[in-house]
Amino acid sequence: MKPQTRTTELIRPSHEMTLLRQRRESANAVPHYHKLCSRVSRIWGNHRGQHIQSAMDKARPGKTTFMIMVSALPAEASAISRLFSICGYPRHTCSRYFSESTPAGSTIPAAGSEPLRVGFMGAGRMAEAITQGLIQAGKVEAKQVLASAPTDENLCYFRALGCQTTHSNQEVLQNCSLNIFATKPQVLPEVLGEVAPVVTTEHIVVSVVAGISLSSLEELLSPNTQVLRVSPNLPYIVQEGVMVMARGHNAGNDDAKLLQNLLEACGQCIEVSESYVDIHTGLSGSGVAFVCTFLEALAEGAIKMGMPSSLAHRIAAQTLLGTAKVLQQEGKHPAQLRTDVLTPAGTTIHGLHALEQGGLRAATRSAVEAATSPAKELSRK
Repeated sequence: MKPQTRTTELIRPSHEMTLLRQRRESANAVPHYHKLCSRVSRIWGNHRGQHIQSAMDKARPGKTTFMIMVSALPAEASAISRLFSICGYPRHTCSRYFSESTPAGSTIPAAGSEPLRVGFMGAGRMAEAITQGLIQAGKVEAKQVLASAPTDENLCYFRALGCQTTHSNQEVLQNCSLNIFATKPQVLPEVLGEVAPVVTTEHIVVSVVAGISLSSLEELLSPNTQVLRVSPNLPYIVQEGVMVMARGHNAGNDDAKLLQNLLEACGQCIEVSESYVDIHTGLSGSGVAFVCTFLEALAEGAIKMGMPSSLAHRIAAQTLLGTAKVLQQEGKHPAQLRTDVLTPAGTTIHGLHALEQGGLRAATRSAVEAATSPAKELSRK
């Protein structure tokens, strides 16, 4: 059954219509107009591509009305809204025009509901983990991911997942609305300088690079760029990650919710003040390595006492997993759960005494502090 077509009338002053027409006809003012329409045609076929283009072609100088044919397909509404935006209307204004013109009881698809394209600048381990997490959670199709890197070495993993790859960072920005920068800290300023000319207010820019502050990101990009900063950790790859997210001055609630919705499909995503992001790097980002070191030592203790290595590591890993679930599901403080395990003159108190003698607490605190300090130092630069 074909979706019903609705007609929405938007009332505009004649000078706005003249400006809209002029902008649409000026290749210098809107260089991406024809390219976007061509892309729409490729995605939905020539008929729907022409249908969306015809919406723009109805604009005439001196008229006060603009007729748009909006079908029930969400992607069409989004595409038309994007065309408006490219021709000079702010994105939030386009969305408001759609909602204001909707008759009572009807539903016009929200802008932004077309298939989300996610771009990655940098194709290292963290970018791989985030990509695999998003794909496994069903939030993004592999073909909607475009990753860039200077060489093919790190792009092989993305190709194996079915993702698109390129060596051009600008190409990623030109094809993706949500762009995640996952380069090394020392490389990021150069990459941002390279892509800055093609970044628009339609892009959401996300940095997962340790130690690069929001203010530094905003300084290197165009004014009004929507920037968010995320500190992830490796368990994201199995939908058990925990991330903190901070937004820049121009990132709105919709942008933050979009990103949070994507990331929460693969773990917890908590919006925080930026001052906590570097601490999260030391606690959780580096914390994965700290936990693995403890797990390894825990298993080695059992191996020393005669247990096979594979069995010892399996039991140690499950012990950590089970303990974490009890703490989360019952809301207990670790000290309370530890006390529940203790018995007078029992095995546990003797083991805890040995840990205290070895300085486990002090060493762990120092490890988090040592891992946090370089991130904070980078943020101050």
